Amino acid sequence: MTKGTATPELESALEEHRVELTGYCYRMLGSSFEAEDAVQDTLVRAWRGYGSFEGRSSLRSWLYRIATNVCLDMLAAGKRRARPVDLTDATPLARAALTPRPDHTWLEPVPDGRVLPTTEDPAEAAVARESVRLAFMAALQRLPPRQRAVLILREVLAWRASEVAELLGTSVPSVNSALQRARATLAARAERAAEAEVSDPLDERQRRLLERYVAAFEGYDMAALTALLHEDAVMTMPPFDLWLAGPSDITGFMTTLGASCAGSRLLPVRANGLPGFAQYKPDPEAGGFTPWAVQVLEVSRGRITGFHCFLDTARWFPLFGLPLRLEAEAGQVE
Repeated sequence: MTKGTATPELESALEEHRVELTGYCYRMLGSSFEAEDAVQDTLVRAWRGYGSFEGRSSLRSWLYRIATNVCLDMLAAGKRRARPVDLTDATPLARAALTPRPDHTWLEPVPDGRVLPTTEDPAEAAVARESVRLAFMAALQRLPPRQRAVLILREVLAWRASEVAELLGTSVPSVNSALQRARATLAARAERAAEAEVSDPLDERQRRLLERYVAAFEGYDMAALTALLHEDAVMTMPPFDLWLAGPSDITGFMTTLGASCAGSRLLPVRANGLPGFAQYKPDPEAGGFTPWAVQVLEVSRGRITGFHCFLDTARWFPLFGLPLRLEAEAGQVE
């Protein structure tokens, strides 16, 4: 590749970094769609500015510098994405009401394939998965943008302090100080160790748990579902700020306000380094099934601890490459 010349070879070289850059921007921004926009902007800037690339750093480092600046610009307004559990207290079932908030409020799900590069190093793969899980992502959003960048580059991507200092145009002591402050903030907001027990691939115990979950949900068997939920399990439903705690309120909601989900079908997906499902509700008018939610599950100690339903199907189902309709199975009574 000729330095200073924009060529098809350069375009191919830039594209090789798309997935890892999307993962980085997603961790910075908390939004699947904003991350893709940020990466596209990064690659366009790199294409246009390649003539001024002096080659003092690697192409990868240069791209990360551009991506960091793009993300910091996008975060300049100070907005911070969150989960329902970060914004309100749990709502008792008796007072449950579905009150939506704007899309930009919420931490968004992301398909694993868009943010997790292929690697043969199991330890590296595990760090990458853990760093896009919902609880960790929510904690990241609590950090000031530059601290967030330092933590991701140092702790997730394993850059040296000197490399981060060069990228951010600052000193090594400044980077180390920012990392220390970021670690302290995350430690002060320590999350439940709920997600650490999800392996890739899933182990036999986890596979059986998910099989039982699918059977219980599709059969709308609340007794079976209760047996799978941890006593501290939570259920969230962005864009609504309502969240429920405990098996009783979760299953109570599903048989009252959520009763129309009975008879749903589930298709497996992988999101945020976690198991999940695309949920399709019965369509009483046209028959078959229509999209309703992307479910992301947190698992710990052999039980489901988090049950997060992202309801904006017009956005999520195309992002995950999911069909927008399921036909009824042959012989099925609707």
